[in-house]
Amino acid sequence: MSENKENKAETVKTKKTTSKTEEKSQVQQAAAKSSDMPSKTSKEKQLWGVAHIYSSFNDTIVHITDISGAETIARYSGGMIVKADREESSPYAAMQAAFKAAQAAKDKGVVGIHIKVRAPGGRSAVTPGPGAQAAIRALARAGLRIGRIEENTPIPHDGTRVKGGRRGRRV
Repeated sequence: MSENKENKAETVKTKKTTSKTEEKSQVQQAAAKSSDMPSKTSKEKQLWGVAHIYSSFNDTIVHITDISGAETIARYSGGMIVKADREESSPYAAMQAAFKAAQAAKDKGVVGIHIKVRAPGGRSAVTPGPGAQAAIRALARAGLRIGRIEENTPIPHDGTRVKGGRRGRRV
């Protein structure tokens, strides 16, 4: 009688295991059917872009392009956000411009961006304006993945003579 109970227990175990394997095969078949449709989680379908941030002491421009830089996805500036000219380069205007650019990019399917920050450069300001850091922070908060952050400020390699004479501008 105990042998009979053991046999029944074994058959119950085998039924349970077969039902689990059947469930796994059904899940795999469903996954195969859904793989025909494009999903946003697959690596091949993720679209990345490049955010070009130009930040001077007069304005901040956020320009998102495709990875090659040839196709513009979104472009906003601080002057499009605020009314007063003196507030175009403020961190608030830069943050709002970056939020709008990020939303436009996400609507077009961009999931991640590489960031290139640029200042006016040359013999004038070599450091970016006050809106650069706020724009980077806003792009991260908007839900875009950030890959690389580069600085692309042009540096002069000895150019034309600076005005002001030999002893400089005398005030």
